[in-house]
Amino acid sequence: MYSDSEENYLKAIFHLERFAEEGVTTNAIAEQMQTKASSVTDMLKKLSDKKLVNYIKYQGVTLTNQGKKTAAAIIRKHRLWEVFLVEKLDFSWDEVHEIAEQLEHIESDLLIEKLDKHLDFPKFDPHGDPIPSKEGTFPERDKVLLSEMKVGETGVCVGVKDTSSSFLKYLDKNGIALGKKIEVLEHEEFDDSLHIQLGSATMVISHMIASNLYLKTN
Repeated sequence: MYSDSEENYLKAIFHLERFAEEGVTTNAIAEQMQTKASSVTDMLKKLSDKKLVNYIKYQGVTLTNQGKKTAAAIIRKHRLWEVFLVEKLDFSWDEVHEIAEQLEHIESDLLIEKLDKHLDFPKFDPHGDPIPSKEGTFPERDKVLLSEMKVGETGVCVGVKDTSSSFLKYLDKNGIALGKKIEVLEHEEFDDSLHIQLGSATMVISHMIASNLYLKTN
């Protein structure tokens, strides 16, 4: 129904809308899509004609209900494919994003429903991100960034904010993964780094690392 490019724009706007108070700017979309603002404007006009976005020049853009539904469906496919690649084909979590970017554009609803059933209806992808239902609702999970936790608090790693390959490889190298229990032992005032207990090991992680790990604390 829609081109791969159109779907990529809808997904990008969907993610950017979470942080925009009055609509997503053209420049923000251009940065996200790594393209020129003029190209974004052309695409927004096309999406507006298809009733997928509300677009008024210089006033930002928001998704229509149909736009949100379409974006959620794309995200659903992407995250289900990531689960499949990790659980069934033994890919590591830092390898799946680029492949899922291609697979998410497959149009068959029947295939996605069978994939969901085959995976036993997962609620979260390999990075801890919620997988929307076919109705477009996202499962919720209480979580907090490790950087916001206090000394003595303990939690279980349930997700990552940064899904870049380099960050995920760093976590693998240091044994940090979903389901791992982490306790905050000490906070360094100088650089906001943290001393943590990870299993039987203790280690020091930077504020940047701690700011990209989500933990469930109860």
